[in-house]
Amino acid sequence: MLTGVYLDHNASAPVRPEVAAAVRPWLEERYGNASSIHRAGQEARAAVEHARRQVADLIGAQPAEIVFTSGGTESDNLAVWGTLAASLIDRQPAHIVTTAIEHHAVLWACQELERRGVAVTYIRPGADGRISAAEAAAALRPETRLVAVMLANNETGVLQPVAELSAAIRAAGVPLLVDAVQAVGKIPVRVQDLGCDLLALSGHKLHAPQGIGALYIRRGLRLRPLFYGGRQERERRAGTENLPGIVGLGEAARLAAAQLEEEMPRLAALRDGLESALAQRIPGLEALGAAAPRVPNTSYLSIAQVEGEALVIALDLAGYRVSTGAACSSGAIEPSHVLLAMGLPPERARGSIRISLGLATTAEQIEGFIRTLPPLVERLRALSPASLSSP
Repeated sequence: MLTGVYLDHNASAPVRPEVAAAVRPWLEERYGNASSIHRAGQEARAAVEHARRQVADLIGAQPAEIVFTSGGTESDNLAVWGTLAASLIDRQPAHIVTTAIEHHAVLWACQELERRGVAVTYIRPGADGRISAAEAAAALRPETRLVAVMLANNETGVLQPVAELSAAIRAAGVPLLVDAVQAVGKIPVRVQDLGCDLLALSGHKLHAPQGIGALYIRRGLRLRPLFYGGRQERERRAGTENLPGIVGLGEAARLAAAQLEEEMPRLAALRDGLESALAQRIPGLEALGAAAPRVPNTSYLSIAQVEGEALVIALDLAGYRVSTGAACSSGAIEPSHVLLAMGLPPERARGSIRISLGLATTAEQIEGFIRTLPPLVERLRALSPASLSSP
């Protein structure tokens, strides 16, 4: 049992009890392969298709447009590589438009494609963490094969103008990939409103088990698979389906849809109260991206004269679990690529921590965090050579 106060839901959210209860029978008693034609296989297939409908309903898609994957990283890679595969095979000129603040699942895929001759344009955000839809649309070329823009940034929580961008590029007929991993389950996400052709989501960000995700593929869009060896997922993702994970993702999607309306204002109030109180108590503290629209649960704090990793460790010892940014970048010595793209100096980027709230977060926990953080910052500043310089 995890102890302490968990404020790192953007890294991974705990599995909800209702989700665990829905998954358990498919781990212990009902273990048929969804590709088998006997009764156990038919029961498994029915469970997969029921979950597919639940996920589709959460984002306003058709069930046939949902492909189950192992998570957000695979979904992003399937979208990027599946879209560019034909150009690579035929050795045709190809170009991608994306942003400098994407998750590494998109950034590193694009960088690998650059090594293979694909041109990539990286749109940088303003100081508020938000890109210009007009600038992204203006970057289109005749050979552009994909535009990839995240909906909510995984570090700052800032929302990007995806619907505005889709309207600007629609006439060009270029597919739009939206990484919505940090948005689905936190704000209403409807693929028709966004105008996207591809949308990635991940189960463990919305209280489903780790190791399961999905990719929305607009009906009629052709995508080459990453894997070969089976006809699962309408030949778009080979391999035996992760039945327990799929059932868990479906149940988590159903629960998220039912609670969005009440959870959004509750989390936003907790987040805003935290930022306001800490700004009054800690000189040199800035809530990054606070001037832009954000998901309601995320606060990214830049604190002058403090190393983010040292503060995360000190908070952990005090019983509070936060992060310095993207969980998959833990251990990286370089400052956040997101914050550098927003124009923060490296020393300020290194002094940042991310607090991300969730279903179980209470006002009492936030009050405790507000009491705990200022003395830790004061102590670390006194111990650090950086304390000799001004904020």
